[in-house]
Amino acid sequence: MDVVIHHNPECGTSRNVLSIIEAAGYRPTVIEYLKEGWTRPQLLALFAAAGISPREALRTTKSPAEELGLLDPAVSDEALLEAMLEHPVLVNRPIVCTSKGVRLCRPSEVVLDLLEKMPPGPLAKEDGTLVLDAEGRRVG
Repeated sequence: MDVVIHHNPECGTSRNVLSIIEAAGYRPTVIEYLKEGWTRPQLLALFAAAGISPREALRTTKSPAEELGLLDPAVSDEALLEAMLEHPVLVNRPIVCTSKGVRLCRPSEVVLDLLEKMPPGPLAKEDGTLVLDAEGRRVG
């Protein structure tokens, strides 16, 4: 199974998701979107595959969304998309793609739904929150 993660190494959630993927034995393709940026077709395809709108994908904290006036519900999806192309940090992360689907993986354990094989347990996030117990069963 191919796994692609649109990743921000400065983000704890993104690091947790990458760690879960790797613990399951995958060698994902890691796309550091803050370095590479986005293309319009890429964002449209990701959002469509994940079943989310640009508004739902908008990162509202630790981004320039508020100062750019993007939190106003009257701002169109088209305007949000244009802003995301100009400011890649406006796209929430991580977005993971596998043959099982595409998801915005927040919280981190959402990525488990996209994997064919589970990592061995126990498995915890960076903050110590358990994701899988010793038997490899999901916690929470």
